[in-house]
Amino acid sequence: MPAAAEPTRPCAEGLDLAEDVDLAGDLDRARDLDLAEVLAALGHPVRLDIVRRLASGERTFCGEVVPDLPRSSVTHHLKTLRESGLISRRPQGRKLYLALRRDDLERCFPGLLELVLACRSRPLDSECDEQPL
Repeated sequence: MPAAAEPTRPCAEGLDLAEDVDLAGDLDRARDLDLAEVLAALGHPVRLDIVRRLASGERTFCGEVVPDLPRSSVTHHLKTLRESGLISRRPQGRKLYLALRRDDLERCFPGLLELVLACRSRPLDSECDEQPL
């Protein structure tokens, strides 16, 4: 008889959190990456835009990530991204810097981030700019 399916938290093992000095909630989320939560977070155009901006690798702090949205909306979207495990934040002085958890995401869901970043926002029946191998 086949073994029972594992819960949808496949990434608790193998994450190197020693170099992350994130806030406690970010560390907990890194241990509990869940594909459904990650995909749900990526499903909103504003959050997808934030992930694309952070994927460039530039240091970005919370106040400048989406300057044209009200602060309350930005806070909501950043919380959703952080709770899903997509981003982390690091305090430095009076600012919170954001970072995409690229290594953790790649380790848990190989190729997902690359595929998401390659796709442009289009109607559901259209295809990505680049096709996966």
